[in-house]
Amino acid sequence: MARMYRVLAFWTLVIGLMFAWGELWGPAVLFFAQTAAFLTVSYMGLSERAYLLIFWGYMILAFTGILYWAFFEMEPGQNEQALSALLAALERGV
Repeated sequence: MARMYRVLAFWTLVIGLMFAWGELWGPAVLFFAQTAAFLTVSYMGLSERAYLLIFWGYMILAFTGILYWAFFEMEPGQNEQALSALLAALERGV
């Protein structure tokens, strides 16, 4: 299981480098921090259960964070008004 955390660290590093190459520094730093966290956890020598609990905690935190950002922080663009149009149509009875 420790090797899988090193695999996760590798892929988060690759994604972070792609963000850095595109000069998107906020997500790049976020993915570099995840890389450091995954590498740190991979060398701790924990039990299989502990690795799984840490992974599920990470997944819950990540999914909660992305859903919060998508619903409350992201501002809709010009072509992202589908939900508003659907709700307006339902109110008109169409």
